Amino acid sequence: MIETRGLTKKYGDMYAIRDIDLNLEEGDLFGFIGPNGAGKTTTMRIIATLLNPTSGEAYVCGNSIYTKPKEIRRLVGYMPDFFGVYDDMKVIEYLEFFAAAYRIKGEARRKRCNEMLEIVDLDFKRDAYANTLSRGQTQRLGLARVLLHDPQVLLLDEPLSGLDPRARIEMRELLRRLGKTGKTIIVSSHILPELADVCNKIGIIDRGVMTVNSAVNDIMREMRKQVVLNVMVAGDASQAARDLEQHDDVDSLELVDQQLIVTLVEGCEDYSHIPTVLIESGHGLTLFQEEPIDLEKAFMTLTKGTGANF
Repeated sequence: MIETRGLTKKYGDMYAIRDIDLNLEEGDLFGFIGPNGAGKTTTMRIIATLLNPTSGEAYVCGNSIYTKPKEIRRLVGYMPDFFGVYDDMKVIEYLEFFAAAYRIKGEARRKRCNEMLEIVDLDFKRDAYANTLSRGQTQRLGLARVLLHDPQVLLLDEPLSGLDPRARIEMRELLRRLGKTGKTIIVSSHILPELADVCNKIGIIDRGVMTVNSAVNDIMREMRKQVVLNVMVAGDASQAARDLEQHDDVDSLELVDQQLIVTLVEGCEDYSHIPTVLIESGHGLTLFQEEPIDLEKAFMTLTKGTGANF
């Protein structure tokens, strides 16, 4: 559905993006992550045929950005980070205006607009003026607009930016629902935890260079080469620590406020036998869980904690 090969954009001697390779299939929900200015918007604008690359190639549904830009625009719905709304237009009028631009006519136009309002949970604001909406509601209206012509590809630039916590949760849930429709979606963010549980693939870009590009599960395994377990027992935690620390699969062990922090040896992913070891040693388990990955720390490591040069 989306393929880029060596996509590069330069401004003088400065690289906005350099040698970006992407290969996304139908139904992929790709989280495009990077610090502000890393090259996310540049890449998405090139795929949307709104910006010409310096070199490289990009295809959308088999169409080249050089030879078939009009065909690509019919297939793509692009939502920028910030977009304007008209002061004197109601929400339903705003959608009908753009539906008319997509040449959706008559009763089909009104039906399509109503459907989009329901999809983005904005039907209750249909008669409100567009410029009175909150930031989160405006983002949902923008999403409804790009869905009007039923595009096969969605390019969503920072749709979670500037939203309050509740609006972020609602927008992530909406992205999950869209991800189940079979559309190919690229959604950008500068915060990894925002998208890690929504997308099936993640790309991390830093200073115009793609440093990570893989399935989410593969990235999570790469971020944590060693499983860390949080364990608590009823009774003598110090004795439980002694019983575990000699086990072959335990690399290191800490006792912090009666909680065992157990780091397994690299490559050990099946730890189902650890509870058995403790129970057979006479310890009752009150807590046993894998420690979640610190995604923010991992993101800073993967991007070297630096901003882009463009």
